[in-house]
Amino acid sequence: MTSDQDVNQPFAVPSLAILGGGPGGYEAAMVAAAMGAQVTVVERAGLGGAAVLTDVVPSKTLIATAESMNRSIDSTELGVSFNADDGDVKTALRADLKLINGRVKLLAREQSTDIRRGLEALGVRIVIGTGRLLDGRTIEVDRGETKEIIKADAVLVSVGAHPRELATAQPDGERILNWTQLYDLDELPEELIVVGSGVTGAEFASAFNGLGSKVTLISSREQVLPGEDSDAAAVLEQVFERRGLRVLSRSRAQAVERTADGVIVTLGDGSKVTGTHCLVCVGSIPNTTDIGLEAAGVELTPSGHIKVDGVSRTSAPNVYAAGDCTGVLALASVAAMQGRIAVAHLLGDSVRPLMLTRVSSNIFTSPEIASVGVSEADLDAGRYQGDVVKLPLQTNARAKMRNVNDGFIKIIARKGSGTIIGGVVVGAGACELIFPIALAVAQKLHVDDVANTFTVYPSLSGSIAEAARRLHVHM
Repeated sequence: MTSDQDVNQPFAVPSLAILGGGPGGYEAAMVAAAMGAQVTVVERAGLGGAAVLTDVVPSKTLIATAESMNRSIDSTELGVSFNADDGDVKTALRADLKLINGRVKLLAREQSTDIRRGLEALGVRIVIGTGRLLDGRTIEVDRGETKEIIKADAVLVSVGAHPRELATAQPDGERILNWTQLYDLDELPEELIVVGSGVTGAEFASAFNGLGSKVTLISSREQVLPGEDSDAAAVLEQVFERRGLRVLSRSRAQAVERTADGVIVTLGDGSKVTGTHCLVCVGSIPNTTDIGLEAAGVELTPSGHIKVDGVSRTSAPNVYAAGDCTGVLALASVAAMQGRIAVAHLLGDSVRPLMLTRVSSNIFTSPEIASVGVSEADLDAGRYQGDVVKLPLQTNARAKMRNVNDGFIKIIARKGSGTIIGGVVVGAGACELIFPIALAVAQKLHVDDVANTFTVYPSLSGSIAEAARRLHVHM
């Protein structure tokens, strides 16, 4: 028979051990600790993981500097003048890469420190070391001179990924680089060759072009940013051409060779491209090797990613996973959401499975490209039936005032119902402008809901309401 003491005993909150302190790990830790769980985070480099220390935060900080230079150059059309002897504003601006990278690294360290302080304030225990699973409830941590065994009711694996390398283009950190090594350069590359025109390659090509490097982007596809909105990619290529950034489409880099004072990139057709530096951006590899996943019964995909379901569960009981190591979408926001969903499921809180059609993303090129939900390619493939309206920002009064000549607002509504199911924004601040469209997608708003919502005049967001108005169906 159960005693009164047993009946009144509070529910025991499970303990959680997290392997990896990136967005998936630290977001999960914050939520779990706030709900009363005993949480331990194992991280080998620093809180925030690669996203904060070598990837998202550093790259977007670098890009912000490049964008400020682009704005300065474009401001001459607004009536701003610079004291340049030859009248060319570009010669009046100079990027000091040593100072830029110093700021990049400082902000990354500060962000990492802020995350650590936030976790410690919530009572999360942080262990710096290299961890591996012994089973579904146990992590062994190598702390250098000592080892520690951490046991918990459940484990979350959020170990991220690292840059993929080509056997014929091994990075040396000086002339041939991956994206984690850029921040150790003291001088701006005079002629930078970027191999790979996906998101990472396009972002860095755009950034170094803005900083003043002569950039060549090698793309194996017909268009940059394969898999993204084709209209957006076309706008970006037009801007690249106008700013002197050369794109070699339908070209594949076979090898990168270092010379006495630069690099030579050999293409698939045998032709060669020369430059002072080469940045290789050909994807990433999950950090899932030799961390004990097999011992814990965690299944991997052929690419080495951890298999997870909609609530971040792996094939092993008590083991969850989040972030780039799952191969779902390589976005810090998705990693964080996966981590929060895992905690909600573990602790019995209300939980909604991850829905990829509600994920908004941004490409930090100049101009930026943001998207959410169903794409126009999905309509063309017959996966959805929808109506599309695209408004160029050139017609927007606020855009004219700010001298914004490139970009557009695109909204996709489900045919018949008028529910907003997707959208694309190309232009300055697209990462901010995509939010109201993402909100409409997530909340299944009708085009009239957006069309009849007041916007500031003049504002770029006014084009979102205007696009929605043009999707109104007269009854």
